Amino acid sequence: MIEGSAVVVSVEYRLAPEHPDPAPVEDCYAGLVWMAKNAAELGIDPERLLIAGVSGGGGLAAGTALLARDRAFPRLSHQVLICPMLDDRFETHSSRGVDRVGVWDRHSNLYAWTALLGERRGGPDVSQYAAPARAEDLSRLPRTYIDTGSAEGFRDEILIYARRLSKAGVSVAFHMWGGAFHGFDMSMGHAAVSRASNATREEFIRRALGGEAV
Repeated sequence: MIEGSAVVVSVEYRLAPEHPDPAPVEDCYAGLVWMAKNAAELGIDPERLLIAGVSGGGGLAAGTALLARDRAFPRLSHQVLICPMLDDRFETHSSRGVDRVGVWDRHSNLYAWTALLGERRGGPDVSQYAAPARAEDLSRLPRTYIDTGSAEGFRDEILIYARRLSKAGVSVAFHMWGGAFHGFDMSMGHAAVSRASNATREEFIRRALGGEAV
Protein backbone atom coordinates (compact mmCIF):
# COMPACT_ATOMS: atom_id res chain seq x y z
CA MET A 1 0.00 0.00 0.00
CA ILE A 2 1.29 3.46 -0.88
CA GLU A 3 1.79 5.75 2.10
CA GLY A 4 -0.06 9.06 2.11
CA SER A 5 -3.34 9.94 0.48
CA ALA A 6 -4.71 10.60 -2.97
CA VAL A 7 -8.04 11.10 -4.66
CA VAL A 8 -8.61 8.47 -7.33
CA VAL A 9 -11.04 9.07 -10.20
CA SER A 10 -11.77 6.03 -12.38
CA VAL A 11 -13.40 6.74 -15.74
CA GLU A 12 -15.97 4.24 -17.02
CA TYR A 13 -15.25 4.92 -20.67
CA ARG A 14 -17.28 3.49 -23.54
CA LEU A 15 -15.94 0.26 -25.00
CA ALA A 16 -15.12 -0.81 -28.54
CA PRO A 17 -16.28 -2.23 -30.89
CA GLU A 18 -19.71 -0.81 -30.01
CA HIS A 19 -18.03 2.55 -29.39
CA PRO A 20 -14.85 2.71 -31.50
CA ASP A 21 -12.19 5.40 -31.54
CA PRO A 22 -12.34 8.24 -30.62
CA ALA A 23 -15.02 7.47 -28.00
CA PRO A 24 -12.77 5.76 -25.39
CA VAL A 25 -10.00 8.38 -25.29
CA GLU A 26 -12.46 11.28 -25.46
CA ASP A 27 -14.33 9.80 -22.49
CA CYS A 28 -11.06 9.57 -20.56
CA TYR A 29 -10.23 13.16 -21.43
CA ALA A 30 -13.70 14.32 -20.37
CA GLY A 31 -13.19 12.59 -17.02
CA LEU A 32 -9.83 14.27 -16.58
CA VAL A 33 -11.29 17.70 -17.38
CA TRP A 34 -14.13 17.14 -14.91
CA MET A 35 -11.66 16.16 -12.21
CA ALA A 36 -9.46 19.19 -12.84
CA LYS A 37 -12.39 21.62 -12.85
CA ASN A 38 -13.66 20.14 -9.57
CA ALA A 39 -10.25 19.79 -7.94
CA ALA A 40 -11.02 22.09 -5.01
CA GLU A 41 -14.29 20.34 -4.20
CA LEU A 42 -12.59 16.94 -4.47
CA GLY A 43 -9.64 17.99 -2.32
CA ILE A 44 -7.13 17.59 -5.16
CA ASP A 45 -3.93 19.58 -5.50
CA PRO A 46 -4.16 20.92 -9.09
CA GLU A 47 -0.36 20.93 -9.28
CA ARG A 48 -0.26 17.15 -8.81
CA LEU A 49 -2.56 15.62 -11.37
CA LEU A 50 -1.42 12.13 -12.32
CA ILE A 51 -2.87 9.87 -14.99
CA ALA A 52 -2.32 6.11 -14.96
CA GLY A 53 -3.40 3.04 -16.87
CA VAL A 54 -2.57 -0.60 -17.47
CA SER A 55 -2.31 -2.33 -20.88
CA GLY A 56 -5.10 -0.91 -23.08
CA GLY A 57 -5.76 1.56 -20.28
CA GLY A 58 -2.10 2.53 -20.43
CA GLY A 59 -2.53 3.41 -24.09
CA LEU A 60 -5.62 5.46 -23.22
CA ALA A 61 -3.67 7.24 -20.47
CA ALA A 62 -0.91 8.10 -22.93
CA GLY A 63 -3.44 9.30 -25.50
CA THR A 64 -5.25 11.38 -22.89
CA ALA A 65 -1.97 12.99 -21.84
CA LEU A 66 -1.39 13.96 -25.47
CA LEU A 67 -4.90 15.44 -25.66
CA ALA A 68 -4.39 17.41 -22.44
CA ARG A 69 -1.14 18.82 -23.80
CA ASP A 70 -2.57 19.74 -27.20
CA ARG A 71 -5.77 21.25 -25.78
CA ALA A 72 -3.75 23.09 -23.12
CA PHE A 73 -5.86 21.79 -20.21
CA PRO A 74 -5.41 20.41 -17.68
CA ARG A 75 -1.72 20.33 -16.87
CA LEU A 76 -0.62 16.85 -15.80
CA SER A 77 2.33 16.46 -13.48
CA HIS A 78 2.95 12.74 -14.16
CA GLN A 79 1.78 9.81 -16.26
CA VAL A 80 2.13 6.19 -15.15
CA LEU A 81 2.01 3.83 -18.12
CA ILE A 82 1.99 0.18 -17.08
CA CYS A 83 2.73 -2.19 -19.98
CA PRO A 84 0.81 0.21 -22.26
CA MET A 85 -0.74 -0.70 -25.61
CA LEU A 86 0.65 1.99 -27.94
CA ASP A 87 1.00 0.90 -31.56
CA ASP A 88 -1.55 -0.57 -34.00
CA ARG A 89 0.94 -1.19 -36.82
CA PHE A 90 2.56 -4.51 -35.75
CA GLU A 91 5.96 -3.40 -37.05
CA THR A 92 8.13 -4.54 -34.14
CA HIS A 93 9.63 -7.95 -33.53
CA SER A 94 7.90 -8.43 -30.19
CA SER A 95 4.46 -7.51 -31.59
CA ARG A 96 4.72 -10.42 -34.03
CA GLY A 97 6.72 -12.84 -31.91
CA VAL A 98 4.36 -13.64 -29.02
CA ASP A 99 2.09 -16.22 -30.62
CA ARG A 100 -0.45 -18.43 -28.81
CA VAL A 101 1.30 -18.14 -25.49
CA GLY A 102 0.53 -16.15 -22.36
CA VAL A 103 -2.49 -14.04 -21.54
CA TRP A 104 -2.09 -11.62 -24.49
CA ASP A 105 -0.57 -12.65 -27.80
CA ARG A 106 -0.53 -11.10 -31.28
CA HIS A 107 -3.98 -12.52 -32.06
CA SER A 108 -5.47 -10.86 -28.97
CA ASN A 109 -3.70 -7.65 -29.93
CA LEU A 110 -5.00 -7.78 -33.51
CA TYR A 111 -8.54 -8.33 -32.28
CA ALA A 112 -8.34 -5.41 -29.84
CA TRP A 113 -6.89 -2.92 -32.33
CA THR A 114 -9.41 -3.95 -34.98
CA ALA A 115 -12.25 -3.51 -32.49
CA LEU A 116 -11.01 0.00 -31.72
CA LEU A 117 -10.08 1.15 -35.21
CA GLY A 118 -11.90 -1.11 -37.66
CA GLU A 119 -10.55 -1.00 -41.20
CA ARG A 120 -8.32 1.95 -40.31
CA ARG A 121 -6.03 -0.29 -38.24
CA GLY A 122 -2.48 -0.13 -39.55
CA GLY A 123 -3.36 2.47 -42.17
CA PRO A 124 -2.54 6.16 -42.52
CA ASP A 125 -5.72 7.53 -40.90
CA VAL A 126 -5.10 6.60 -37.27
CA SER A 127 -4.89 9.37 -34.69
CA GLN A 128 -1.97 9.72 -32.29
CA TYR A 129 -4.55 9.86 -29.49
CA ALA A 130 -5.72 6.34 -30.37
CA ALA A 131 -2.22 4.95 -30.99
CA PRO A 132 0.26 7.18 -29.12
CA ALA A 133 3.26 5.55 -30.81
CA ARG A 134 2.21 7.47 -33.92
CA ALA A 135 2.75 10.86 -32.26
CA GLU A 136 5.50 12.79 -34.01
CA ASP A 137 6.02 15.26 -31.14
CA LEU A 138 6.39 13.88 -27.61
CA SER A 139 7.69 17.08 -26.04
CA ARG A 140 5.95 18.89 -23.18
CA LEU A 141 4.45 15.69 -21.79
CA PRO A 142 4.45 15.02 -18.04
CA ARG A 143 7.10 13.12 -16.11
CA THR A 144 6.63 9.49 -17.06
CA TYR A 145 6.85 6.10 -15.42
CA ILE A 146 6.67 3.34 -18.05
CA ASP A 147 7.39 -0.35 -17.74
CA THR A 148 7.21 -3.65 -19.58
CA GLY A 149 8.15 -7.27 -19.25
CA SER A 150 10.98 -8.55 -21.44
CA ALA A 151 8.80 -11.41 -22.72
CA GLU A 152 5.69 -9.56 -23.81
CA GLY A 153 4.35 -8.39 -27.15
CA PHE A 154 4.30 -4.70 -26.25
CA ARG A 155 7.98 -4.71 -25.24
CA ASP A 156 9.53 -3.11 -28.33
CA GLU A 157 6.93 -0.39 -28.84
CA ILE A 158 7.21 0.55 -25.16
CA LEU A 159 11.00 0.67 -25.36
CA ILE A 160 10.82 2.89 -28.46
CA TYR A 161 8.24 5.17 -26.84
CA ALA A 162 10.31 5.56 -23.67
CA ARG A 163 13.40 6.40 -25.70
CA ARG A 164 11.52 8.94 -27.81
CA LEU A 165 10.02 10.56 -24.71
CA SER A 166 13.47 10.96 -23.22
CA LYS A 167 14.86 12.34 -26.48
CA ALA A 168 12.01 14.89 -26.49
CA GLY A 169 13.11 16.16 -23.09
CA VAL A 170 10.59 14.31 -20.91
CA SER A 171 11.82 12.89 -17.59
CA VAL A 172 11.35 9.12 -17.93
CA ALA A 173 11.60 6.29 -15.41
CA PHE A 174 11.71 3.20 -17.62
CA HIS A 175 11.79 -0.36 -16.31
CA MET A 176 12.00 -3.63 -18.21
CA TRP A 177 11.43 -6.64 -16.00
CA GLY A 178 13.48 -9.65 -17.04
CA GLY A 179 11.50 -12.74 -18.02
CA ALA A 180 8.17 -11.09 -17.27
CA PHE A 181 5.09 -11.52 -19.50
CA HIS A 182 2.07 -9.29 -20.00
CA GLY A 183 0.18 -8.82 -16.74
CA PHE A 184 2.77 -10.74 -14.72
CA ASP A 185 2.51 -8.49 -11.67
CA MET A 186 -1.24 -9.10 -11.36
CA SER A 187 -1.46 -12.79 -12.24
CA MET A 188 1.73 -13.78 -10.38
CA GLY A 189 1.79 -11.22 -7.61
CA HIS A 190 3.77 -13.46 -5.24
CA ALA A 191 6.78 -13.75 -7.60
CA ALA A 192 9.90 -11.81 -6.72
CA VAL A 193 9.86 -9.88 -10.01
CA SER A 194 6.22 -8.90 -9.40
CA ARG A 195 6.96 -7.68 -5.90
CA ALA A 196 9.92 -5.70 -7.22
CA SER A 197 7.92 -4.08 -10.01
CA ASN A 198 5.03 -3.16 -7.73
CA ALA A 199 7.37 -1.68 -5.13
CA THR A 200 9.23 0.36 -7.78
CA ARG A 201 6.00 1.74 -9.22
CA GLU A 202 4.59 2.54 -5.80
CA GLU A 203 7.77 4.41 -4.88
CA PHE A 204 7.48 6.52 -8.05
CA ILE A 205 3.86 7.40 -7.24
CA ARG A 206 4.62 8.10 -3.58
CA ARG A 207 7.36 10.54 -4.54
CA ALA A 208 5.16 12.13 -7.20
CA LEU A 209 2.35 12.69 -4.74
CA GLY A 210 4.84 14.10 -2.26
CA GLY A 211 6.13 16.62 -4.74
CA GLU A 212 9.59 15.08 -4.99
CA ALA A 213 11.51 14.99 -8.24
CA VAL A 214 11.18 11.56 -9.87
